[in-house]
Amino acid sequence: MGPGCPGLAPPLLLLLLPLLLGPPLGPGQLRAKPTVRKERVLRPDSELGQRPADDSQSLRYDHEAFLGKEDARTFDQLSPEESKERLGKIVGRIDSDGDGFVTTEELKSWIKRVQKRHIYENLAKVWKDYDRNNDKKISWEEYKQATYGYYLGNPEEFQDGSDQHTFKKMLPRDERRFNTADLDGDKEATWEEFTAFMHPEEFEHMKDIVVLETLEDMDKNGDGFVDQDEYIADMFAHEENGPEPDWVVTEREQFADFRDLNKDGKMDKDEIRHWILPQDYDHAQAEARHLVYESDLDKDQKLTKEEILGNWNMFVGSQATNYGEDLTKNHDEL
Repeated sequence: MGPGCPGLAPPLLLLLLPLLLGPPLGPGQLRAKPTVRKERVLRPDSELGQRPADDSQSLRYDHEAFLGKEDARTFDQLSPEESKERLGKIVGRIDSDGDGFVTTEELKSWIKRVQKRHIYENLAKVWKDYDRNNDKKISWEEYKQATYGYYLGNPEEFQDGSDQHTFKKMLPRDERRFNTADLDGDKEATWEEFTAFMHPEEFEHMKDIVVLETLEDMDKNGDGFVDQDEYIADMFAHEENGPEPDWVVTEREQFADFRDLNKDGKMDKDEIRHWILPQDYDHAQAEARHLVYESDLDKDQKLTKEEILGNWNMFVGSQATNYGEDLTKNHDEL
């Protein structure tokens, strides 16, 4: 599977986690039904070296992991020459000990730094929309009014069945997630608690919510499980009488072989957790290992600047990412 995260704004992705059930609704937002393949797990299933070099989805994940999603978009606008020039400037910052080599650990630290920055900036963008009284906390009432206030005050304007269903489903679900993030139970979220609300995949005490929300979104027949057809329907909007793409056939095999661990034809909560939140898995470590594996020409387990620039397409892409503005940012706080 590609990058993504269940019901969340992904960590590396937003970075990770898509994709998606999405984060909690923002002011005035409505979620749309997915019409293309949707991703839920943090990392493609294939092992190092098994993904084709021209796998555009995998490359996109690499770019977002290395640069962050917003900066990845910026690089998309750069020429190959500009991308390589800016990548060269980044290499020096990754090489923290200044020995002229970039190790897996240094890459891992960089990727975690990008992830941390993304989460911080994502929260900073929305904080003012919710903290209406500027008390440096966001109460459930503030969030509810900012997100659902118009609907609650004007229900007659939401006669469309799908809109009504969306609001009626999401409001109690957001409240449940908010209450889980609100560790002291005072109905007010601090910065840390609101981070857990917005990025539950990053917090151990929120992971049951991640699994539950994933199950609820995928379980269309309401039996408390996810069968193979529900698993496929969650990623792919199938056209009537149209053939299934090859990747769908592969995903059906993945479901039978690796998702449905007890071979009863469906996934329960434990199997969903095993799929989307694998234990002992460090996505930053895995991505760093992947980048080194693909770029280390002399196989000495570390990268020179020349090796990185020689495989620049994997790091920043042929259409790569907008890292330009990032070069002007102050990274000391990250």
